[in-house]
Amino acid sequence: MLLSVVIPMYNEKEVIAETYRRLTGVLVPVGVDYELIFVNDGSADGTFDVLMAAAGEDRHVKIIDFARNFGHQMAVRAGLAKSSGDAVVIIDADLQDPPEIIPGMMDKWREGYDVVYGQRVSREGETFFKKFTAFAFYRVLRALSGVDIPADTGDFRLIDRKVVEAILAMNEHGTFLRGMVSWVGFRQCPYPFKRAERFAGETKYPLKKMLKLAMDGIFSFSTAPIRFLLLGGLGMGLFGFLYWLLTLIFSWGSTHVLLSALFIFTGLLFCGMFVLGEYIGRTYEETMNRPLYLIARTVGFDDERIR
Repeated sequence: MLLSVVIPMYNEKEVIAETYRRLTGVLVPVGVDYELIFVNDGSADGTFDVLMAAAGEDRHVKIIDFARNFGHQMAVRAGLAKSSGDAVVIIDADLQDPPEIIPGMMDKWREGYDVVYGQRVSREGETFFKKFTAFAFYRVLRALSGVDIPADTGDFRLIDRKVVEAILAMNEHGTFLRGMVSWVGFRQCPYPFKRAERFAGETKYPLKKMLKLAMDGIFSFSTAPIRFLLLGGLGMGLFGFLYWLLTLIFSWGSTHVLLSALFIFTGLLFCGMFVLGEYIGRTYEETMNRPLYLIARTVGFDDERIR
């Protein structure tokens, strides 16, 4: 058996040594062959040089070096594409997701589960805002989409080879991996864990990137926002009709009331234009048929094909 571990890296120079130490400390006693696939997502802090030093000392370390920053989701996808394992673990480098539960995930996989996803029961070292928005996001996404995406999960999971191949067959620019894994189905189960504080460095998912990830999840797996336009239009139409009746009954005619109604309708119109524009833009992006990412170089792979 071969186990692949995919670790996306973006300016993670400070954590590489500890991440490598803990992963090898977990995997060596398990007694299976493994590969550590570090994906350097356009880092500018010397991450690649540190990874090269590790690869020179350990044959298990393999590196994918992107031509530029293509984002966390594409880095994971590239790692999956180059992986050779019978099962693949996806884990971030910041050690908030503990490598120590990987053997437990492997036990679940041996029981017959094709996907074992880490499910957070607590989140240490994170602000109330981050916890609240994460809580709300998963529940809103589940309500909007037809895909049962488990709450309180990230990309930390173990997936079987057949699930990897199914995901790679989905050639989407708006990649939202946790949604794609749920969409493909197969036999899945949670693995509860307590999420620790980041080991070092700064989060690579500030508010701007979190919003983009949320939009990828919603627009890639739901057309509900378009249906909301119809409901909003009907609601505003009913409001306008009732307002017209009240105007006739009570002889209202103040300018500020009319302006308020105008602002409501204008706001609805612009919201609708944004939603439709987002779907049209994503459709346009897919039709351009550009590669999802570009690899500058790889280290440690026998097969140098780039998917």
